Amino acid sequence: MEEVTRCNWANGDAVMMAYHDEEWCQPSYDDTYLFELLNLEGAQAGLSWRTILHKRAGYRDAFFQFDISACANLTDEELEEIISNGAIIRNKAKVKAVRTNAIAVQKVQEEFGSFANYMWHFTDELVIDHQLKEDSEMPSKDELSERVSKDMKKRGFKFVGPVIVYSYLQAIGVLNDHVKTCSFYKKGH
Repeated sequence: MEEVTRCNWANGDAVMMAYHDEEWCQPSYDDTYLFELLNLEGAQAGLSWRTILHKRAGYRDAFFQFDISACANLTDEELEEIISNGAIIRNKAKVKAVRTNAIAVQKVQEEFGSFANYMWHFTDELVIDHQLKEDSEMPSKDELSERVSKDMKKRGFKFVGPVIVYSYLQAIGVLNDHVKTCSFYKKGH
C-alpha cells in the first residue's frame, strides 16, 4: 500500500486530516455546502481552522444543518439563543452574519439560479490549479479573492475579506492548492 502524503497544515490532527483528504480543494456545486463553508470560514477569522472544524457539529446543530432558508428566517431572539451556545464560537457579529449571509445567498440564487453558479462564474467554471511545490508558496490572498471579496461585500455578505475568501475558494474547490507532492493533488481536474 502506498504511503499517503498530505499538505503540511493537515498533519497531526484526525479531523484536519479527514477534512483535507475528503473535502479541501474538491470542487463543490451544492449550495447548502457552499453556504456552510462560507460561514465556517467567516467564523474562523482570528482563530484556527482546527478550532472551527472541531466545532463543526455544533454549528450544524445551531444553524439547521445550514439550511439557507431557515438561516435567513432566524429571529433576533433565536440568534441571541445561538450566541449563548457553547458548542460554537460565541461571537455576536459572526453569529448574526449567518442570517445576513443567508439573505445575501437567496438574492444571489434569484439572480444566478444558484449560489454555486455565482461562485463559479468568477473563473468561468474552471478550477485554478496553482501547482504549488510547497506550502510556503501558498498566498493568503490573490487577485481573484480580492475581486470576489469586493463583489460579495457589495452584495451584503459579511466576513468576506480577501483572506477569508481565498481560504473559502480553496475549501469549495475553485482553487486547487494541494502541493504537488500531496497524494491528493490532481492535475487537470
